[in-house]
Amino acid sequence: MKKRSLRYSCALSALACTVFILLTGCGQSYYFAGRALPPSGILNRVLIAVQNPGALTKGSLQIVDAFYDIRHSFNNKVASFSMAGYSGADPQTIQNMPEEQAGAVYGAGDGSFALLSYASEKQNTTVSLPGQSSSVYISRDQRYIFAASQSAHTLTVQDRTLGTSYGLNVPNVYRVSINPSGSAALVFVQDSNAVYSVYKLLTNQKVPSNAVDCEPQNLPVYCVLPVPGTFDRPTKAVFSADGTTAFVLNCGPECGGTQASVSFLPVAGIIIQSGAPVPPGAPTAVTATVPVPGGTTDALQNANLLYLAGQQLQPDGYFSGYLSILDTNAKQVIGSYSISDGTHLKMAFADDNTLWIGSLLCTQGERYHQGATSNLGCLTMFNTSTNSVTMIDSYKGDASGIAAVTTLHKIYSAEGGQVYIYNTVDGSSLDNSQVTVTGTAYDVAYMDAASDDDNTTY
Repeated sequence: MKKRSLRYSCALSALACTVFILLTGCGQSYYFAGRALPPSGILNRVLIAVQNPGALTKGSLQIVDAFYDIRHSFNNKVASFSMAGYSGADPQTIQNMPEEQAGAVYGAGDGSFALLSYASEKQNTTVSLPGQSSSVYISRDQRYIFAASQSAHTLTVQDRTLGTSYGLNVPNVYRVSINPSGSAALVFVQDSNAVYSVYKLLTNQKVPSNAVDCEPQNLPVYCVLPVPGTFDRPTKAVFSADGTTAFVLNCGPECGGTQASVSFLPVAGIIIQSGAPVPPGAPTAVTATVPVPGGTTDALQNANLLYLAGQQLQPDGYFSGYLSILDTNAKQVIGSYSISDGTHLKMAFADDNTLWIGSLLCTQGERYHQGATSNLGCLTMFNTSTNSVTMIDSYKGDASGIAAVTTLHKIYSAEGGQVYIYNTVDGSSLDNSQVTVTGTAYDVAYMDAASDDDNTTY
């Protein structure tokens, strides 16, 4: 049975409500997979991060019903829903963890990192971080937080169980990638070919001679160490589903380097764990590097296929967007397809074998330079079964957020500061008139997804 608005289900009739009680808990405390029934009664919720929604507030987190594509309750008794207690400024990214019924939102306006309860639809706490963060993530168990502050040249490692926080000095650090469990973290420096990893030392263990920094200096607990290998403007890493490999994305020409590629890095050598010595340095920790002519700034894995979004430098000096498919078993690119131009930072698998890719600054690419009159949007739909591309034709602005509303054959997007809805069958637009926002919508997340993989990129 499809999930839907609880209030509407119970209002159908006394009999319908009785049936709903037996199936999903009308009046009880759960609805599926042991998840708590939310106060709004909406069972298909999309969370929207809205910047400057009013003159007196700089940010809000609004909730809409993605089954009916409305912001109000089905019976119109409640005009709108939002995440209670949120006070961050300019919310920019949503880390979506529906399996844990939790989320985390970074506010670019004040550097806040808000931890949310999806079950109670309110903010639990705000984590204090040093200055603005160019990249920040929390582990699924919410024990570890890793934050890169480029302005402060600091990588923050916060162990929330112990209540301790460590600031590691990494000049010009700007991104951090972690695996879902928080047991491995890779650190990237802008305009550099270096990759660093975070290690936790044994008690009284000698500081490794190649450490960039260890903190606290009088009794070190955490260190940042260089990862051996040859990289080319690496910007992030995605982790394989089996947890054995980190795929380091070498941005190459798009980031001022030479050759875009993917480096295969065994996770075993970069695990953060107490009670294990720091692995000795090796000539190279990378087992393979596969060139990707189409560029690599973002990636998602499905079985043995790694889908890579990026841009390829053209002879006229402009960049053109490409989606490349890398077979991780064969370690070779098996397909490359033209997609929207721009810096690709959002990807999401959705219904009907579709992969959606969003980019920023797509008007600065090859298509606009060549005077194209179609396929100018920043959003692309790719069918993974037929390897066919559907570009969302109309330019609306940067595609800064994508949420796959699985089982309902639709996705929500944040484009140009507004919310849009698309059908995953053919990419057609759906009516968004009841979910548009006042202010700037920057990110979206499907709060009731079956898996944390929906809209979470570590």
